[in-house]
Amino acid sequence: MESIKCEPDDMVFSSPSGDKMGVVDMVRKIVAFIDEDPSSFYRLVIGSDSQARSNGVQDVDFITAVVVHRIGKGAKYFYRRIRRKGKGMVLRNRIHTETLLSLELAGIIVPDIRKKVSPAKYDLEIHIDVGSLGPTREMIREVVGMVAGNGYTARTKPDSWGASSVADRHT
Repeated sequence: MESIKCEPDDMVFSSPSGDKMGVVDMVRKIVAFIDEDPSSFYRLVIGSDSQARSNGVQDVDFITAVVVHRIGKGAKYFYRRIRRKGKGMVLRNRIHTETLLSLELAGIIVPDIRKKVSPAKYDLEIHIDVGSLGPTREMIREVVGMVAGNGYTARTKPDSWGASSVADRHT
């Protein structure tokens, strides 16, 4: 499986309003959202989804979403798109790549967020677009193990809305 890793300085995120920003600005906006209501508890969610498209050759769009959810009081999210042109991938490789993209991003932003926001203020979850009813059911233990092995909490369908709803909206 070929890596599609990028350096943090090369990452561009979008907001639903169309604003573009780098990692530093996105983290700044997440922290500002938390600082607006410091008495609330938050859920920080990172999830990825992909969509294969065929235009003569297969393209795959990968979307990684970052959601900061103020429990019971709304949320903000940001997303990053990576398009792989001409690189057809089987479902198993796409799910692995989605999971790795989420883990890569967590490794970049979580240390910065922890410097500015107490970990007691939020739960961090990695949402994986796999479920017990679909074609990805054989992969659940494998990808949940990848996430747990990196020290994060994994959520799968139907609880992986960061991947299956938020990221999916932009694929």
